[in-house]
Amino acid sequence: MKVKDILSKLRKKELIHSCFKKHLERITSFGPRTVGSPENEITTVNYLLDQIEQIRTESQTGPHSISVDVQRPTGSFSIDFLGGFTSYYDRVTNIAVKLEPKTTAQHFMLANCHFDSVANSLGASDDAVSCSVMLEVLHSLANLSTPLKHGIIFLFNGAEENILQASHGFITQHPWAQQVRAFVNLEAAGVGGKEVVFQTGPENPWLVQAYVRAAVHPFASVVGQEVFQSGVIPSDTDFRIYRDFGKIPGIDLAFIENGFIYHTKYDTPERIHTDSIQRAGDNILSVLKHLVMSDELADSSAYRHGNMVFFDLLGSTCIAGLACSEACAGLCPAAGGRYMRDLACAACVAVLSWFVTLLTVLIVALLVTLAGRSMFWYTHFYAAVCLYGSAAVGKILLIHTLARNLYYGGVSGVDLSERFFDVSLLLWCCVLLFLTQRGLCSAYVPMMMVVFPLASKLLLTKHFRARGASLQYCVLYLTGLAVPYVHIMFLIWVVFEIFTPILGRSGTEIPPDVVLASLVTLATIILSSYFMHFIYLSCSTRRILAGLGSVFVLMFVLVCCGLFFPYSADPSSPRPKRIFVQHSTRVLHALDGTVERSDSGLWINSLDYSGMQHITPHIPQINDSIRTRCSEQLPYCGFPWFLPVKFLVKKSWYLPAPEVSPEAPLQFRLLSRQDTEWGTVKMSFEAKVCYICKIYCIYNIYIVIFIICKYTLIIKNYDC
Repeated sequence: MKVKDILSKLRKKELIHSCFKKHLERITSFGPRTVGSPENEITTVNYLLDQIEQIRTESQTGPHSISVDVQRPTGSFSIDFLGGFTSYYDRVTNIAVKLEPKTTAQHFMLANCHFDSVANSLGASDDAVSCSVMLEVLHSLANLSTPLKHGIIFLFNGAEENILQASHGFITQHPWAQQVRAFVNLEAAGVGGKEVVFQTGPENPWLVQAYVRAAVHPFASVVGQEVFQSGVIPSDTDFRIYRDFGKIPGIDLAFIENGFIYHTKYDTPERIHTDSIQRAGDNILSVLKHLVMSDELADSSAYRHGNMVFFDLLGSTCIAGLACSEACAGLCPAAGGRYMRDLACAACVAVLSWFVTLLTVLIVALLVTLAGRSMFWYTHFYAAVCLYGSAAVGKILLIHTLARNLYYGGVSGVDLSERFFDVSLLLWCCVLLFLTQRGLCSAYVPMMMVVFPLASKLLLTKHFRARGASLQYCVLYLTGLAVPYVHIMFLIWVVFEIFTPILGRSGTEIPPDVVLASLVTLATIILSSYFMHFIYLSCSTRRILAGLGSVFVLMFVLVCCGLFFPYSADPSSPRPKRIFVQHSTRVLHALDGTVERSDSGLWINSLDYSGMQHITPHIPQINDSIRTRCSEQLPYCGFPWFLPVKFLVKKSWYLPAPEVSPEAPLQFRLLSRQDTEWGTVKMSFEAKVCYICKIYCIYNIYIVIFIICKYTLIIKNYDC
């Protein structure tokens, strides 16, 4: 390649970088973009339309045409999320952009982002950066000299944070939705870093294959997909709406790093590195271009068969293949006679060591919680590894040392070592068989933990028998385990990268130390599985146990003394505590319309387990004397929940305060009341609010309507 061409490409890349940043900085400069606010419904919409019009004007002489439609749908839907609820929306905003050849197209890909944000955040990562990427991808594709085979619909939706409303309005009401055959959804669960493919399908493995072939910087995991879809992560994306209501397959991508500042004021443009934006742009552009030029998009239903195993190798390349069948279990070795009995006894020792280890570490986590030191690891993750990790490793080592000295006194170390190696192999085979029988693609992980160690054993058995655990044997053995262990350690890193921040916003009911201690113990068990047989070859484990015990005791004392404060205001790496405060005036009506009671106050929720423990020393008025209980006879305890998460956040505080006085108060009027044949009450009402109300007023109005709807009410007219 000539120097001139290289310089030209570099200049072009710098230009794209500046465009990404320009869009991101402009969108976030409008401030928080809550649904219904002028910043979201007017300012951001006008900016996006202006940029789209510039792209359309620039590409008029090319082989593509661009159509724009601003949709403001009204509707409702029920969703089995956060315990299940029904969501009503009125005139939310969608900007749909259709890019197609001038000869028109019959089949379309959908690319989706959302430009709204939560109330206290600029939403740079969630999800302004994705909309910035989509603008530049639209610009690049619109200016291609070769026409696309199929079309693309770019959807900039303005109501995702209100639980996926705008995407529902598009896929169920917009006429273009009938031509959509597949979709790519751009989301965030963190701020910056790599964007990971964490959901695909349902089925339709051709989408995964397209991503694997086309993505410039692939980062994907079927393990993440199955963990997310299991429901253990209290979050969801527009992927669910397109899958369940649109019945179309897709790919879900999200930024996952630094989830500590997700949905906070720290989610700002300067925290997202230009390389992260460029990486996302390269991937999305390449994948969309590949998909719209493919034959599969024209009849995606014909390729809907089975699931696919997919994973990346340290973010450098991606591997995908059809899911393994029950035949994978045939990899597990078989033996007979007395050795099987000895193997069963050894397996019982291994399982017992894991059970006792988990129990011990959970007791430590409960003691830390009872001491009022919960979440000490939130800013200092190494402290959790030192405390819970040393306890887990020490307990496993202790039990196997006792088994060697007290139970296997007359058996040679070499025989015991081989036996416990086979135990590890057997137990991984059981995991492989279980996951395969359940049809889970994550079965590829235990398959790796069977194939590579088994191959190592077959190659090294003679060497081990002849020379024992020599240095050469250890090096060759570790080399054989390198591939599965490096991959598993990478997966473990991803798990902690995702779950550690989530535990800071998982509510007041789940002790986070119990969850984190369980994860650390599970990681320890997995990583130690093929090393426990070395215990039976060692002369003594006394020094190792003493070292681990010293680390554990020291960390336990330091934690209980309060040395590790959970939160941090360090600008370079903030770890904020999440508190939800609403200044509200409540008017509680009986079903006949009479006012039963009213009050005003600051309703305070802690989104993590520590409650007000770290707030009371700074604000003495907020203490347990104002802690309020749930009134079960009232919908959602009689409080203005914006999201139906009272099962996660049952502890709340209510500090009396003056009545709320918005500039334009809510006008609320009951229109009709009707008893239904199902024993419920159907009520119609009218709610009006001036458009220039403050954002928090709009939020409170929305909340009031949401709670009233729990009485099976129908909104007759909600006029903004």
